[in-house]
Amino acid sequence: MIGIVVSRADSASVLIGEQLVELADWRPKEDPDRPDDEGGGTYYTLDTDAASFELRTFEEWHLELEGVADAFSGPDLVIFASRHSGETGPLLTAHFTGNFGEAEFGGEDGDLAEACPAAHKRLLEGFREHAPEGYEVGMECTHHGPSSVGAPSLFAELGSDEEEWADDAGARAVARSILGLDGIAHQEKQLVAFGGGHYVPRPERVVRETPWAVGHIGADWCLDSMGPLDPDVIGSAFEESRAELAVIDGEHPELESVIEELGHRVVSETWLREVGDRELDLVSRLEAELGSVDEGLRFGERDEGEGFEPRPLPTEVIETARAVDPDAVRDAVERHTLAFRTTEGGTEIGERAAFVDGADREALIDDLVAVLEREYEIERNAAGVRIHERAFDPEKAAILGVPEGPAFGRLASGESVEVDGRTIEPEAVTSEEIRTLSYSS
Repeated sequence: MIGIVVSRADSASVLIGEQLVELADWRPKEDPDRPDDEGGGTYYTLDTDAASFELRTFEEWHLELEGVADAFSGPDLVIFASRHSGETGPLLTAHFTGNFGEAEFGGEDGDLAEACPAAHKRLLEGFREHAPEGYEVGMECTHHGPSSVGAPSLFAELGSDEEEWADDAGARAVARSILGLDGIAHQEKQLVAFGGGHYVPRPERVVRETPWAVGHIGADWCLDSMGPLDPDVIGSAFEESRAELAVIDGEHPELESVIEELGHRVVSETWLREVGDRELDLVSRLEAELGSVDEGLRFGERDEGEGFEPRPLPTEVIETARAVDPDAVRDAVERHTLAFRTTEGGTEIGERAAFVDGADREALIDDLVAVLEREYEIERNAAGVRIHERAFDPEKAAILGVPEGPAFGRLASGESVEVDGRTIEPEAVTSEEIRTLSYSS
């Protein structure tokens, strides 16, 4: 069940609550056991195919509502419908709560609320879908109270000034996005983030452009508020987000050391994008065998089964085929491998790959040979290929009296030339070279 908190102290919250009630067939109920200003009295319930909702209204500011989950009927998730205040213009935003350092606006010092990264990701998707014209969509770092809610929670906010707090269209967009949270569950691909500014562009890109969800975010000012880094608070960010990985914006070597000592891993945005929705245990085993993503590991299109065979790539064949069609070579390597090493920032194919089985490596060689056959006469055997190369031979041209200069270029391009009344054909100044390319390296 998803509990929705409306605060009478917040006009935007009240407006979002009104829009929620208008958008669906809610059932009003009475709770005589709780005071009206603490979520009792009249409240509303809504059942959908995937979830149920309960909307309760409170007198206090959201920031002060510690333990508010107790007012609801066992919520799996609590959403605070709230205003956002700032110099940001019309904005729909969301964030988790708690304090990395001193609690200036609710909650406790060094205490973080339980986060719900998957719900946060879905809520932002709803914002982008429903935002009225002129509204931006963003996300913020972890800040203010409450830090002890009693269930996973997040703030869904309408901002950023009086005009927007009274805007029916903006409030309706927030309400529709909240109602789109039915069926939300914990997901495997969750991480925490550190560094950067309050409005966290890097985590926002990760959430928007990859399968990953982001839990607690300790922006630079959050880290500064701690004074000396507190490993217990850093560890809590992972625990309350149910995450094992972190992404860091900027240079924070001391923080990286703390995270590693806690048994967690710092990854790059590149790592998150390359891994995508792949199974993390398989990614870990591939990195152990072939090196990390940040060291150049890239993933292919094969994804059948859990096993794989690390094998050398036929580098001689690859390099020669690249001179014919580099895109076709890259496509072939990606098509027939689980993963492969690269160099030069991922642009050049390396020396090893992981194959599902030997048949995939053979299929890769077949495709590479097909590329070579566009340019060369090919002889194949079990160990490799022999390629016949015909090229312009300047010594033969000189013997036939062809002067160096433009005539050499024309012959090399396959054109005939006239020399002292004689026609010199390209074939007369061409030599053949045979090269053997091994499959084993």
